[in-house]
Amino acid sequence: MHFIPHRENVNPIWVPQIGQKFRNLDDAWTFWVDYGGHACFEVRKRYANESKYDGKITSCRFVCAKEGYRARDQRDHNTKNPRAETRTYCPVRIGLTLDRVEGTYEVLDLVLAHNHVLHLPQTFHLLLSQRRISEVQAFEIEAADDSGIRPKAAHELACRMVGGQ
Repeated sequence: MHFIPHRENVNPIWVPQIGQKFRNLDDAWTFWVDYGGHACFEVRKRYANESKYDGKITSCRFVCAKEGYRARDQRDHNTKNPRAETRTYCPVRIGLTLDRVEGTYEVLDLVLAHNHVLHLPQTFHLLLSQRRISEVQAFEIEAADDSGIRPKAAHELACRMVGGQ
């Protein structure tokens, strides 16, 4: 029987860390989307501050999709079927700042504790930020569109090709 000592500060490679650096914002966004997939939550971009002098993004924040609140509905107050509230003021976020000397983005603000129930690992692929199509699927969609096949017919064809929805 082998004894494995418990280590307090060991995190998997996919968990963000304060001080972590990224070559560019695309790499940082891809990392945040992957982290959301591993942790089973939806992600979105909150804001990006752009420099007036050179147009570079100087700082930005990526958040859990349940961050913040929805603005008051401006439509008629007699709405019969109002949409369900999806935001919970979730504090989960990653804040990045541009290091102008190195030209990289560094994590300076990080909160990883959610205030809501996360999605099941079996269903996280259904989240909007986790949906992906392969290059082959993209080519087939483009070819069907170029051929004049309507989207509904193209969807039915794709479903039959894989054996169902």
